[in-house]
Amino acid sequence: MEKEDIKTVTVIGANGTMGFNACAMFASFGDATVYMISRDIQKSRNSVDKAIKAVRAETIRHNLIPCDYSNLEDCIKKSDLVFESIVEDIEIKKDITKLIGKYANDDTIIATGTSGLSINEIASVLPDTIKKNYYGMHFFNPPYNMPLLELIPSNDCDANSTKIIKDYLENVLFRKVIICKDKPAFIANRIGFQFLNMALQYAEKYQNEGGVDYIDAILGPFTGRIITPCATVDFVGLDVHRAIVDNLYLNTTDDKNGTFKLPEYIKKLISQGKLGKKTGSGLFKTVIADDDRKYKYVFDIKTNKYVLLRKYDISFANKMNSLLRNGDYDKAFYF
Repeated sequence: MEKEDIKTVTVIGANGTMGFNACAMFASFGDATVYMISRDIQKSRNSVDKAIKAVRAETIRHNLIPCDYSNLEDCIKKSDLVFESIVEDIEIKKDITKLIGKYANDDTIIATGTSGLSINEIASVLPDTIKKNYYGMHFFNPPYNMPLLELIPSNDCDANSTKIIKDYLENVLFRKVIICKDKPAFIANRIGFQFLNMALQYAEKYQNEGGVDYIDAILGPFTGRIITPCATVDFVGLDVHRAIVDNLYLNTTDDKNGTFKLPEYIKKLISQGKLGKKTGSGLFKTVIADDDRKYKYVFDIKTNKYVLLRKYDISFANKMNSLLRNGDYDKAFYF
């Protein structure tokens, strides 16, 4: 197989955020026919519009075919690549991968969009004849704006196949590909989610000073981040964040292990279905008042209630900004 041979793709979990975004990538940049599979056909139909909106290209509509699990066997048999993008639970992923292996051809590329689960453990359920085609293919959200992609070959993948897949991802889907070893959370999330989870831990530690929005104010835009850390977790989804850091907490033993322990208040929000932006509330929520004005609220850890987003007067930030305005860059960095 060459990169030009990938013309038909099945995406399982197409109703999820990463699922419909991946469909958009395959259908637009790859000009592939994409079978969008969800458990509910209406969710797949809704995801067609979401995929089109993600890449701002109505022209890809004819490439997007909404399906449900009753079409699974037929779609997989027709596909050059099957991309699984279901819930971040290794046992559930193994179950669906085993089913994919039952229908896939010997040369079908099979990939999971996991953000950090073991590629080799998931691949273990596949027949030996197709283990060589199994990869982790970790897009970053939203992929239209974030071209980084981690490619994680399973132990049975050969170098030539990996080269072809990498070529396809780089030159057809226009991804910036890094090849990773099969380690917990790979590279980017191992680093990134440590920072995010530490921000959540510090929000709990400093709940008397304000908590969530207090930490975001300290680690705000002047540190060079477009989105502050707690707001990032809200965007990613508290449940997704938990899956990643729980995996790291359970499967690492170095001196940073404790930084991956999920705070209790996040567990409580998840148990209440408050998963972040995708459910309308999480660490933050926006309320539209009777006068149509929007008010942004933040979860207050101390009271377990939502309060209006607060503004903080951060003295060191004010001093740093003053030094920067006067051109005293060295002093601003080291004061």
